[in-house]
Amino acid sequence: MSERDLPDYVKANRAHWTKNNAAYTDGRAEHAWNEPEISWGVWNTPESETKVLPDIKGKDVIELGCGTAYVAAWLKRGGARRVVGVDITPAQLDTARRLNTKYELGLELVEANAEATGLPAASFDLAISEYGASIWCDPYKWIPEAARLLRPGGELVFLRNSTLSLLCTPDVGKVSEQLQRPQRGMNRLDWPGDTEIEFHLGHGDLVRVLHESSFDVVDLVEIYASATSVNHAFYGEYMSVEWARKWPSEEMWRARKRS
Repeated sequence: MSERDLPDYVKANRAHWTKNNAAYTDGRAEHAWNEPEISWGVWNTPESETKVLPDIKGKDVIELGCGTAYVAAWLKRGGARRVVGVDITPAQLDTARRLNTKYELGLELVEANAEATGLPAASFDLAISEYGASIWCDPYKWIPEAARLLRPGGELVFLRNSTLSLLCTPDVGKVSEQLQRPQRGMNRLDWPGDTEIEFHLGHGDLVRVLHESSFDVVDLVEIYASATSVNHAFYGEYMSVEWARKWPSEEMWRARKRS
């Protein structure tokens, strides 16, 4: 896909993550790459609790919207045979390539829109996204692309904000205990005053797009803050630990491509 053909939100989000990489993700990347255990989201919820990953040993994996590729690094160290990370932001890929060289993991890092990667079909056993394509790309485009990339029986695992947390988040400011927006018609969210554009479908619409893309839902894990969680240093201005102890702030989905 040429630069001219990129959707407006892809260009906006690339600019947003270029800025955020300089402010946060580049500095955090090496620590994330070296986490001793796979953990998810703003509360670092351990995989040993969510139990959402399939067996990855010897498998071919693609991370859609990989950012600095710490999830890709975890999976390669966990025994995946081949791991490809796709992202549209050169600055984040520069960080990922630097660490890939340093740690000699052999990740394949590709600059591309996760909605149209240009990679061969039926090449992977697992597609994964932790706050990558799962919220920054159009679900009616990136989910069919994930299905195209997967072999029959392959799995899709992704983490996103919970539907409830988005319904309770105002256009400006921190999550509330009152509903702030309608769910009907929710999909594209253009945050006022910011450059980023997110995508969030309600559960019913998301299940339907998964089904229409040849996926069957295997699991949905709702994630809460733990008793020992603290407000996130970077994302705490949007989500509070007190709220997330009462209601799920994140969701992990697992779906399997029909054979």
